[in-house]
Amino acid sequence: MNEKRVGKRTIALAHPPSVLTFANIGGRQEGDGPLAAYFDELSDDSFFGEKTWEKGESAMQKKVLQRALDRARLKPADLDYILAGDLLNQCIGSSFGLRDFGVPFYGLYGACSTMGESLSLAALLIDGGFARRAAALTSSHFCTAERQYRMPVPYGSQRTPTAQWTATASGCTILADDGPGPYVTHVTCGKIVDRGVADANNMGAAMAPAAYDTLSAFFRDTKTKPGDYDLVITGDLGEVGHAIVRDFFAKDGIQLGDNFQDCGLLLYDRQNQDMHAGASGCGCSASVLNGYLLSGMREGKWDRIVFAPTGALLSPTSSFQGESIPGICHAVCLSAKR
Repeated sequence: MNEKRVGKRTIALAHPPSVLTFANIGGRQEGDGPLAAYFDELSDDSFFGEKTWEKGESAMQKKVLQRALDRARLKPADLDYILAGDLLNQCIGSSFGLRDFGVPFYGLYGACSTMGESLSLAALLIDGGFARRAAALTSSHFCTAERQYRMPVPYGSQRTPTAQWTATASGCTILADDGPGPYVTHVTCGKIVDRGVADANNMGAAMAPAAYDTLSAFFRDTKTKPGDYDLVITGDLGEVGHAIVRDFFAKDGIQLGDNFQDCGLLLYDRQNQDMHAGASGCGCSASVLNGYLLSGMREGKWDRIVFAPTGALLSPTSSFQGESIPGICHAVCLSAKR
């Protein structure tokens, strides 16, 4: 078993699972952003045809999984597992959205890193011979997140310059033991990193140390450097966190180039859409991966990508009690070649 380990924290998959199919869904703000053309479905209705925002988020997960299945002409019974989570208490966006599929289910909580967590675990299950096909997905919704974590949406509270906009979006990747690629070749599990940031309106600063920690471990374990990849992309650090990670690496003598990007900086036109520091939420990195990034790899735009979504492991209760915000980041290496 240990022969698959590279260094202390990275797994080099012996038989890299293939991305068999993928899909994503977004809302109105995502439709107004620069990546609109890479969405399979965009809706102006924040309820997605349901009576509540929470049911609307569940509807997104149901729709995005069905779209991914349809694209590959698969049935739910063709899946061995579904791995999914969201930002809502007890992950009700996932459990209520996916309950009718009748597929063995692992409910996950990695906050905004959930796409990386679900993709990692799905890849490990397949490489280990425990599954042939597994779906990894997640979602977030601006209105459900605001209701749970901050103020009721109608309150109209002021947002600080460091604040980010929770994406109303969902993304799904179905991995298989064989297929057209791209392939998941390496997985680096993140550690919980807490530098004492307690400002819930500055998630980028809270999560940046975890991104630096995981990416450093990945490069160290694989004996590679950032320039060896076409793209090194974090999840939703936004403007503040993205700059902090650059600074951390610069102190190590490593200058991150233009290939270092962040999903939170790509999803919206921050100035014209008034998105402050950028996008956040589980659906941010999930929708960017399952649209812009995987489509680009299929088209030959990139050969190797390090996808490293980040998450802030807080709750309303912990914030009210004055706790700091722990961060986590899971890294997945995707390659056009197995």
